[in-house]
Amino acid sequence: MEISGSIQASLGGRYALALFEVAQEKGQIDTVAASLGKFDEAFAEAKELRLLANNQIFSRKHVEKAITALIPVLAIDDLTAKFLNLLAAKGRLGAFPEIASAYRQYVADLRSEKVADVITAHPLSDEQKSTLIARLKEQLKADVQINATVDPSLLGGMIVRLGSRQIDGSIRSKLHMLAQAMKG
Repeated sequence: MEISGSIQASLGGRYALALFEVAQEKGQIDTVAASLGKFDEAFAEAKELRLLANNQIFSRKHVEKAITALIPVLAIDDLTAKFLNLLAAKGRLGAFPEIASAYRQYVADLRSEKVADVITAHPLSDEQKSTLIARLKEQLKADVQINATVDPSLLGGMIVRLGSRQIDGSIRSKLHMLAQAMKG
């Protein structure tokens, strides 16, 4: 498998690569990916979790305790649990979204899949994710994975990035274009 140098160069990429290599050795690539997905959803939906991860006021021990308590609730596997505790202990939990994205990219590279970054104003439902994946698969004629993130400033709609291509169907963008057209 060829690993992208740009992913490896980032802090999140290095952590993701280390996790990916251990998961590959143990035959747990899919298990870890599923657990990362669960934690990624919790991270995107729970403002408190993001504050805990990115706030320097809380000690690393407090962050570790909070993560340890959250792991059974989310049914996260042991390898991913150890990894999340390591991130908390090292004060790197704030980089989790980048790490999860890089891990998904490594899995996609291993499987020769395409990865689309999808930014929405609200979390996508499972049905919306399935529909979007099916449409992208039809357009690209390849298997597709999505990295879904939430940005409330979009107001609605979505932005899809695939490599150097970007499709911006957000309400924020449409309002901006309308404002520019009205200026003259």
